[in-house]
Amino acid sequence: MAMAFKMATTGMWVTDECKTSFMEMKWKKVHRFIVFKIDEASRLVTVDKVGGPDEGYDELAASLPPDDCRYAVFDFDFVTTDNCKKSKIFFIAWSPSASRIREKMLYATSKEGLRRALEGIHYDMQATDPTEMRMYVIKDRAK
Repeated sequence: MAMAFKMATTGMWVTDECKTSFMEMKWKKVHRFIVFKIDEASRLVTVDKVGGPDEGYDELAASLPPDDCRYAVFDFDFVTTDNCKKSKIFFIAWSPSASRIREKMLYATSKEGLRRALEGIHYDMQATDPTEMRMYVIKDRAK
């Protein structure tokens, strides 16, 4: 398996699939969101779920487990007050209160390495429960 990028702080590797899926979302708009997970056994960051172009924020929120950490990127399309169509990519570090301490630490220390591998992210969010990443929060940040 080809590796794209090693995260020096944790020794985790970001797979090529992560970067390829992100570029497809960013440039080809074939995905609305991507959820990533860390496989501790293989020391890889992998794609957990990909949301199609017709899926939205509700599907992203539903795909984040209530007791496991994940990373997600979400392509948010909106129209400005000047009537211009825009798109902003959000990086979400999902670390629910019910997840294990070790897992929270692993995801926290691996976050920057994945962010560097995914070029073109506009906004960064940290969420421990669904209320911290509601759609109005995303809309407010994108203005």
